[in-house]
Amino acid sequence: MSTSILYHGFALKEYTYVRTDYKEGAIIFTAKPKARMLRCSSCGSNEVIRRGSSSRMLRTLPIGQKPVWLNIQAPRVECRCCGVVRQIDLKIAAPKRWYTNAFKNLVLSLIGMMTMLDISRWLGVGWDCVKGIVKEQLRKRYMRPNLSNLKYLAIDEISVRKGHKYLTLIMNLESGEVLFAGDGKGADALVPFWEMLGRGKRRKIKAVSIDLGAAYIKAVSENLPKAQIVFDHFHVVKLMNEKLDGLRRCLYHEINDTTEKKVVKGARWILLKKPENLNDTYNERQRLAEILQLNAPLAAAYYMKEDLRQIWAQKDKASAGIVLQDWIKTAMNSGVNALVDIGRTIAKYSYGILNWYDHRISSGRLEGTNNKIKTLKRMAYGFRDLEFFKLRIKAIHIATYAFTG
Repeated sequence: MSTSILYHGFALKEYTYVRTDYKEGAIIFTAKPKARMLRCSSCGSNEVIRRGSSSRMLRTLPIGQKPVWLNIQAPRVECRCCGVVRQIDLKIAAPKRWYTNAFKNLVLSLIGMMTMLDISRWLGVGWDCVKGIVKEQLRKRYMRPNLSNLKYLAIDEISVRKGHKYLTLIMNLESGEVLFAGDGKGADALVPFWEMLGRGKRRKIKAVSIDLGAAYIKAVSENLPKAQIVFDHFHVVKLMNEKLDGLRRCLYHEINDTTEKKVVKGARWILLKKPENLNDTYNERQRLAEILQLNAPLAAAYYMKEDLRQIWAQKDKASAGIVLQDWIKTAMNSGVNALVDIGRTIAKYSYGILNWYDHRISSGRLEGTNNKIKTLKRMAYGFRDLEFFKLRIKAIHIATYAFTG
């Protein structure tokens, strides 16, 4: 063993090799800093007096399957310039850490390919150690997101555990980055984000995609008065789908014929599918025709659902406005309570639906991220550390692998 091996193999640039020991299956290299490292760790002065030394045991890169430790003789010095007495900066490890920077970088390089549990087992360290390294790195990168030059945002909530526990997420729709994860849902969950954003940055935001929740509408209107609200068309269609399925359920409970009940019970997804996605292999078109013949209000709602999609298929905002008003009028005059209710709702929020033609954004990207978060949560069997979970969410847009607990 030589000093050059320490330099090339373990990045110990200013250390002198002393000896090698073998203990309980581990390799221990003892090294000491060279004289030029004797500097004040506070002001950097080399005008120092030695005041003893202590040993630091640091875990570093393994050799094959063998764990490797560095036994570093760390001098304490008294600075003549600032009067501070403290240990010199070892440069290879952060203060109060029992592993080197090289070991930390090894863990971070593996996290894109292995689970944290796999890494801890392979390196022979505790799971909490791996988590701590990952959490520290995520804090550095995502605790203070870049909020400058934001133009388009999406806001939505996600359930994180049983008992109605939610997180409210805000995404930068241009980058796909989750900028904020607030506790709970509704306007109160957004307050910390508005405080981080500040007045100047709020003026640059052009539009925000949200669902039809009154709390989000009020929060965005009050805090981003210059931004246009764009109601996510997925949520608008989802609202119509809920009315359609409600009619199907009512029809199921009203009819007495066993055969007809079977047709209605198994037709939920057929009714909600787009016509072009119906599968002829399973006779879905025929089954759709059968259920529509059973009940006129249900058939009317189905065709209204398909017509609703046409609002986002027009050439411009003016044409879409005409189609939207015709749809609302048809719904209000249908005589079907469910359609009258949805007609009133669509009329109330028509401004945000048509704003899509000014800013063609939606919450689809955030919905996709929500699905990734659910997968992350399932693979980790839940998260006890909510702060760590939030940091993982903020990093999920660049994760090549959904590393888990």
